[in-house]
Amino acid sequence: MRFSKRVFLLLGCAALMLSAGDMPKDPSLIVPKSKDKIFVVERENSALAVIENNLFKGEITGMHNFNHAVVKFRDNDGYVITRDGYVVKFDPIKEKKLKEYKTSKSAIGFIIGDNYVAVANYDNKTVEILDRDLNPVQTIKTGSRNVGIKEYRDYLVFACMDSDEIWVLKDEHADGKKPWFVLYKKIENAGKVPFDAMIDKNLYVVGFFNSKTVGVLDLDTMTYKKVPLKMGKKERILKVPHFGFWSISGDYFFIPAVGNKKVFVFDHDFNLVKTIDVAGNPVFTALSPDKKWLAVTFSGKKFPVVQIVDAKKLKVVRTLEFPGMILHVRWSPSQPYLYFSVNDKNMVQAYKTADVDPKKWWLNLEWQIPKPSGIFIFEKAKNR
Repeated sequence: MRFSKRVFLLLGCAALMLSAGDMPKDPSLIVPKSKDKIFVVERENSALAVIENNLFKGEITGMHNFNHAVVKFRDNDGYVITRDGYVVKFDPIKEKKLKEYKTSKSAIGFIIGDNYVAVANYDNKTVEILDRDLNPVQTIKTGSRNVGIKEYRDYLVFACMDSDEIWVLKDEHADGKKPWFVLYKKIENAGKVPFDAMIDKNLYVVGFFNSKTVGVLDLDTMTYKKVPLKMGKKERILKVPHFGFWSISGDYFFIPAVGNKKVFVFDHDFNLVKTIDVAGNPVFTALSPDKKWLAVTFSGKKFPVVQIVDAKKLKVVRTLEFPGMILHVRWSPSQPYLYFSVNDKNMVQAYKTADVDPKKWWLNLEWQIPKPSGIFIFEKAKNR
């Protein structure tokens, strides 16, 4: 691994550039320390950038097609799924690639269980079960592109884009070392073209590309309901919204509209609380760890904009504008930072969010990262 040639530290309106020759023996004497270890997808480089102690440390290379790549952690293991169907296991502590396995021609989502990795494939139309060391265990044929894969107790849940179904698989060997999943429940005619899902405890919530509803499956009772959305005329969609567990607070679900400039707010009984008008067609809605603030990203002309929503008062309180397209945002789990991928400007930026007034948040740090997209933060597991 190598340290970056340049680190940008922004103090108010002043920017300090540190060259390699100016870098002190201990760079953290200049750059503020951080508990975050950040892995950033370099979208066109087949590489993961590593930022530690607020310094660009280096890259893990040879990671295949990173268009839409996703990183997840379990215990002290790191995993990446690639667009061309590879799952890659890596060591996030030593920043080292360990193993890879190709599950399909095209993949979109995966989940890491205690003793398995489950991959929802586009092409071929299967869900693939691997062990934690990426050895194949089971192939489940669905006849559909599969999205929104989640786990709950001994269940795997996912949606089928082409058949408009939700499948629930149950692990028959839940107490064993090797999983074996069987079809437990199938929801037919769930909605037209499911595209992603979120989960909160026993509630699996799925969004649809061509239905003005969200679907809610109670995994304790296996009852399903369709919740209507007050949608306007659908605008051209350049990037399909993404759901995520970080869009769920103790009070509300925040659901981005498909092709409308709205974010829907539901309570946990799925009664509509409010519709928040936003600047563009939302892509990500990312909730801060303290559940106070929601960051909303957009596509199209509003790619360079992120809006901050007060998650209690349910209104937009600040609009941030960036020098290029924002492809992802991530809140620090332990530091007062909000990270942004500015893809076409080859940078990741960090705003300091310590002030109670979001209008006083300011750009504090930026790193030169080629074509960044997803930002993922590793938290080292204890007692391992």
